[in-house]
Amino acid sequence: MTSRLPLIDALKAVALQLIVLHHLAFYGPMSDHAYLLIPDPLSWLSQHARAVVQVFLVIGGFLAARSLAPAGRLVSLQPLRLLVKRYLKLAVPYIAALLVGIVCAAIARALMSHDSIPQPPTLPQFLAHALLLQGVLGYDGLSAGVWYVAIDFQLFALLLATLWLARGIGGGMGRGIAAAAVVGVLLVATLALSSLYHFNRDAAWDNWALYFFGSYGLGALACWAANAKYAARWLSLIALAVTMALLLDYRSRIAVALVVALALGLASRHGFLARWPKSSLLAYLGQISYSVFLIHFPVCLIINALVTRVALADPWLNLAGIVLAWVVSLLAGGLFYSVVERPAQQGFRGLRAARGLI
Repeated sequence: MTSRLPLIDALKAVALQLIVLHHLAFYGPMSDHAYLLIPDPLSWLSQHARAVVQVFLVIGGFLAARSLAPAGRLVSLQPLRLLVKRYLKLAVPYIAALLVGIVCAAIARALMSHDSIPQPPTLPQFLAHALLLQGVLGYDGLSAGVWYVAIDFQLFALLLATLWLARGIGGGMGRGIAAAAVVGVLLVATLALSSLYHFNRDAAWDNWALYFFGSYGLGALACWAANAKYAARWLSLIALAVTMALLLDYRSRIAVALVVALALGLASRHGFLARWPKSSLLAYLGQISYSVFLIHFPVCLIINALVTRVALADPWLNLAGIVLAWVVSLLAGGLFYSVVERPAQQGFRGLRAARGLI
C-alpha cells in the first residue's frame, strides 16, 4: 500500500476546495445571482483562485522526482513502461468521468440554456480527450479543468525523457551514477529556467508542457535540493533564480509555485513532510482529490440547472445552491474514488504483480 505524505495531502485538500469554488464562481448562473450578496469573495474566487493549480503542478514535479529519480538519476531501465503506467493511472478514471460529464451535460442542456454547458462531443473530439491530446489538437474541453490532466501527462513524459537522456549522457561520460545524477539535475534545471524566463511568458505555449515546466521543475528541484548536502544553499539558489524571473516579468502563479516548492523542500529536509499535519479529514480529502477534481464539474452543472429551474434569480437560493454543489462535489468525489479510481489502481497493481505489464 502506498504511504501517504500528510503535508502533501493537506496542500492538495485545501487547493482542491479553491479549485471547486473557483469553477462554481466562474461557471454557471448560480454565481451570477449570488454575486449580489457576496461580490468580493465571488470575484476573488473567479479571478484569482485558479492560481492554486500551481500547488498541483509543484507537487506533481516533487512526487515524480521522488519516485523516478530520488537522487537525480533515473532508477528505472524501462521508461516506456513507466509512461504507460502513468497514462493508465490518469486516463482510466478520467475517461469514466468524461462519460459521466457527457451525460450530465445533456441533462443540464435539457433543463437550462447557458454557455457554460459543453456541447455534445464529436467522436474525434472524444478520442482526442481520451488520448490526452485535446489541447494540442485544438478541441474544446468536455469538462472544466480537463486540460490539466493532459498537461500532467505531458509534464511527466518530459521529465521522464529528460532523465532518460541524462542517464545515457552520464553513462557515455564513463562516470556512471554520479554523472547521470548531475546531468539529470542540470537538464531539468535548464528546462525549468527556460520555461520561467521564456515559455511561461508566452500564452501561445499554454497547451504544451514547456509552458508549465517552470512550476513542475521547481517541485523536482526542491525534492533534490532537500536531499543534498547543503540543502539551504540549493533552496536559496532556486529562490534567487525564480525571484529574478519574477523581477523580469511578475506572475502571481509563479510566486505561488515558488512558495510551495520551498515549503516542500524545507518540510522534506526537516522531516515534516511525513509527520504533519495529523488530520484524518485532510488526509482523506487529499487522497480523493483527483476523483473530486474529475467529477465536480458535472455535479456542479446538474445543481446549477436544478437551481435555475427552482430558484430562478433568487440570490439566497442560488448562494445555497453554490454551497450545496460544493458539498455534493466532495461526496460524489468520494464515491467516484471508491467505485472507479481505487479499484482501477488496485487492478493495475495486481496486473503488474501477476504479469509485469505495467
